[in-house]
Amino acid sequence: MLEAKSLTKVYPNGTKGLDSLDLQVQPGEVFCLLGANGAGKTTAINLFLNFLEPTSGSCSVNGIDVAKDPLEAKKHLAYLSENVQLYGSFTALDNLDFFARIAGRSDLAEDDYRRLLLSVGLPERACDQRVRNFSKGMRQKLGIAIAIVKDAPAMLLDEPLSGLDPQAAAELVATLRTLREQGKALLLSTHDIFRAKELADRIAIMKNGRKLMERTREELVHEDLEKLYLKYILPQKTTALAEG
Repeated sequence: MLEAKSLTKVYPNGTKGLDSLDLQVQPGEVFCLLGANGAGKTTAINLFLNFLEPTSGSCSVNGIDVAKDPLEAKKHLAYLSENVQLYGSFTALDNLDFFARIAGRSDLAEDDYRRLLLSVGLPERACDQRVRNFSKGMRQKLGIAIAIVKDAPAMLLDEPLSGLDPQAAAELVATLRTLREQGKALLLSTHDIFRAKELADRIAIMKNGRKLMERTREELVHEDLEKLYLKYILPQKTTALAEG
């Protein structure tokens, strides 16, 4: 469903934002890109969204090359950014209806919207509240509802857990599990080691634009992911001190 082949992005100043990334995300799978800021996670997602053009290599959605046919590829994608852009003067229902219509959904009624907002953990009283007063967690829940309403087979989520309190993060993880059970292909970036191991079917550790390691859930059952992460991310001397 989602595939990158030797996907590379070099910025005009010579910085390599992404270096020969290879990955596949199948339907019903959660793939986590794990790494610190600047690791290349957001660059990879932006390339899949055609927000950036690759320097070399390719990425595809459902077999459609994103660079060659971006509009067709985007029909199969939904997206949740770290900082969801919403209309503050609109209510949650208004925002959901607005973005649903942009996505071509004109078949939904207010009751459908309410059910969806409740299903992602937004309190019923919040459905009719203006979004300008929402917390970060409430904005993320509305953002995931907006992504879901498109009913795309693949979803890209850029740091969806960032800034959330433990309860909001747990609720979002539960929603993502439900989407996986529905057969969605989910590619998300995160620096949250605990949530990555809890949620992901496959994890790739990234640093300086390169994928350093990829493991399946089964391969990580008996691994300490934090130690594994430090092994790849930190210089050898620092890692030895951390282990000591």
